[in-house]
Amino acid sequence: MSNPKYIHELHNDHITWKKNLAFAADEIKSFENRLSEVLTANTKTDITAKAEHFQNAFIRHNEVIDELNHDIDADEKRISAEAEANNVATDHRRTEDNASLRERMASFDRIFAELKTEFNDYLGDVL
Repeated sequence: MSNPKYIHELHNDHITWKKNLAFAADEIKSFENRLSEVLTANTKTDITAKAEHFQNAFIRHNEVIDELNHDIDADEKRISAEAEANNVATDHRRTEDNASLRERMASFDRIFAELKTEFNDYLGDVL
């Protein structure tokens, strides 16, 4: 952890991250439904093999979403405990930023964007 930030900034980041993760989870559900449609219409080996790749990627992304949600909740509890321990002028207090969590969120966003692009390219090829 490093780079102190205002408590309200960290709280707002947590809210934004949780919303982004919920949106990604909804997108994955949509992708899974779309993939199911593709598999129903196609039985070619190259299409089903690539579909399995995406099924595995969606499972792993859901796992990462769960892990990140858990870690965001833990960090939120940490900053809440700090605010409660010294609840004077919490709007002006700073606490350590969880740089590792911030980095993991940025990495998730980047990798998920790449997966979406790859999946949309796959859909364009098979439809």
